[in-house]
Amino acid sequence: MPCTVELVCIGNELLIGKVTNTNAQWLAQRITRLGGRVTGAIIARDEISEIVAAIRYALGRNPNFILTTGGLGPTFDDMTLEGIARALERPLKLDSGALAMIEQRGRRAVLEGRIKEFHLTDVHKKMALLPEGAIALRNPLGSAPGVLIETQEIKIIALPGVPSEMMAIFSEGIEPMIREMASNLNYFEKSLIVKGIGESGLSPLIDQVMSEFPEVYVKSHPRDSETLGRFVELHISALCENPKNPKSVVEKACLRMLEIATEKGAQVREVNEEDIRRESVS
Repeated sequence: MPCTVELVCIGNELLIGKVTNTNAQWLAQRITRLGGRVTGAIIARDEISEIVAAIRYALGRNPNFILTTGGLGPTFDDMTLEGIARALERPLKLDSGALAMIEQRGRRAVLEGRIKEFHLTDVHKKMALLPEGAIALRNPLGSAPGVLIETQEIKIIALPGVPSEMMAIFSEGIEPMIREMASNLNYFEKSLIVKGIGESGLSPLIDQVMSEFPEVYVKSHPRDSETLGRFVELHISALCENPKNPKSVVEKACLRMLEIATEKGAQVREVNEEDIRRESVS
């Protein structure tokens, strides 16, 4: 069975369109490439009841991990840890380990000349109020620690909303856990650009390739490009158990798609993700 992950992204700024949810995109891509499977993603408002509901919904789906982003800072609208505590019916407690991390970060900022002085205040202590039984995770780039809580064999991990901090904590502390749990699975992907056949014309060809290569998933994405005009991106991926090689499976599926699409009069070429982002304008 794959290692399953639910994402809960918290912040009004995501729901009003002020901030693009790049955290969810980055985490989904990273988890997938580690051999994990993101099974759902929710955006919740900065309201305790909404955070509680989102966490309980994710728990009900029984994943291996629930990753939250946002809401760990010192301001009034940073409510993630309180929401998790209420969802789990656990009290919040001042954590000495988290407090030490915050103090160490503050002292370092003074030494580096970024601030003149540092004293622990109630604002700092707010970031060290963790659900009972939680463990603080070192944040190499910011003040707010990440937080790990386990319940019913599900690991809930709260990460900051600042992308660089979220990425740093994930890479240092979370990625090894996911890699270990997904160690028997390997992932590979490729993309093809197809011109001359629309998405509806490609549909039976996609069905044919997926029937010939059951391990493969083919997703079509209609695109529009200033240089290429209209085209369809075919994203071909596989998540395979050892010892099967997903790269070999995907490459064979790509060759088969190229063969049958070319027979239908299409122009097909392989591209990487950077090519797709550069070419696509919608």
